[in-house]
Amino acid sequence: MTTSPTTTDTPGGGEMDLHRYDRFDVARIRQADLMADADAAARARRVVAARRWARRAERATRRAARASAAVR
Repeated sequence: MTTSPTTTDTPGGGEMDLHRYDRFDVARIRQADLMADADAAARARRVVAARRWARRAERATRRAARASAAVR
């Protein structure tokens, strides 16, 4: 069986026309891509915020240690 560039074999042995996606299918795929991108961006923002808070906590700890050493 010779397939054209717009068709592919399906597991059942038939052919599927790649250009026959319903608009709903395309929209659903696009929505999933957008949600994955949004999730990745949110994770990146959380990592940046966590690093920022860790740096602030480290500076506060060092400041407290210096203040304590100055009192002694």
